[in-house]
Amino acid sequence: MKNRIVAVIVTLLVTACGSKETKSPNTGIWRAELAVMDDQVLPFNFKFEKSDTGDYTMEIYNAEEVILVDEITIEGDSIKIRTPVFEGYMAGTFTGETMNGQFIKESLDRIVPFSAYYNEVERFDKTAAPNTDISGVWETDFSIGTEDHYKGKGIFSQKGNLVTGTFRTTTGDYRYLEGIADGDSLKLSAFDGAHAFLFAAKMTDSSLQGTFYSGNHFKEPFLAKRNKDFELVSADSLTFIKEGYERFTFKFPNSEGTQISLDDASYKNKVVLVQIMGTWCPNCLDETKFYLDYMKHHTTEDLEVVALAFEYAKTKEGAFKSIQRMRDRIGVDYPILLAQYGTSDKEKAQEKLPMLNHVLSYPTTIFIDKKGAVRKIHTGFNGPATGEKHTAFKKEFDTFVQLLLAE
Repeated sequence: MKNRIVAVIVTLLVTACGSKETKSPNTGIWRAELAVMDDQVLPFNFKFEKSDTGDYTMEIYNAEEVILVDEITIEGDSIKIRTPVFEGYMAGTFTGETMNGQFIKESLDRIVPFSAYYNEVERFDKTAAPNTDISGVWETDFSIGTEDHYKGKGIFSQKGNLVTGTFRTTTGDYRYLEGIADGDSLKLSAFDGAHAFLFAAKMTDSSLQGTFYSGNHFKEPFLAKRNKDFELVSADSLTFIKEGYERFTFKFPNSEGTQISLDDASYKNKVVLVQIMGTWCPNCLDETKFYLDYMKHHTTEDLEVVALAFEYAKTKEGAFKSIQRMRDRIGVDYPILLAQYGTSDKEKAQEKLPMLNHVLSYPTTIFIDKKGAVRKIHTGFNGPATGEKHTAFKKEFDTFVQLLLAE
């Protein structure tokens, strides 16, 4: 598979050789399309720009989310677009009005066909007025009837054909979803440089039945029913310290090779937030940005954050490179230790942290008081796409941290 990726990149870039004139795609709005499973297409919109100094930038749009992309290289008619923080990139060839290539994640050996079209404003093509309005709360079952079954909470707003919202789960949310209600069909998509999500369903006033696609490597069925009173189980009740263990402990290296643990003097007599995360994880990125903002506005020597990174990069060097990329791109100033590389498998992660009943989600945060006792474990993260839930989380988080600091 690795050879295939190398061959793809060489094929896409070789056309640049011998080209004397530097061209660029047209500036303005484009619609990109990723080819997922079952002949489905996952679209998203972006704006391509070129500054007076000749630098290229993009803005990727998902409902209210705007992702700035500033790592774009052009040689001849070849283009490479690397999204912020994450490993994934798009590589291909272009004309003024088209792009064709692949979205590539090398560590996972994944390649998704990619194309884009200039001046295509609509995310999805619509053919009919919607037969219902799905605004509201939906109790959702994913992979029902299988061992992989889990619950979700759909939260949507609809204006005419346009639908925005997200699905919350106990392990996080499915980002800023944007799409259309077209007759009795619902389509929603999100692309953030790490994950490519498409939800396609048939809808009635009381049900949504369809398929969730993640790139071109995974799909699962879902069934949603209206239930304005539905709520997921508490994110504070899912992960806990197993009987027989008195403390949460770890010892992992930083990028300098120094082994760091909670026994270090820098964590003594302090409130410590231990963040279980991965640099490949958009929910983890949202949470990291939140922690950085919180620490900036709540300066105290009695509060520390330390992250334990579980990376799917194939080598230790590659994992630390991803960690450094995150640090540089968003200014992470607290330690990020490498807990695991080569896989992000949660069962393997739990082996590294045997005192936990399981690692259910990236991210997960362990709240430790000044005496070293675990006071709470919060599974997942309600990101900005969850709206009121994100606002409520921020308030609850601050209240609890301030309580620990006051002890």
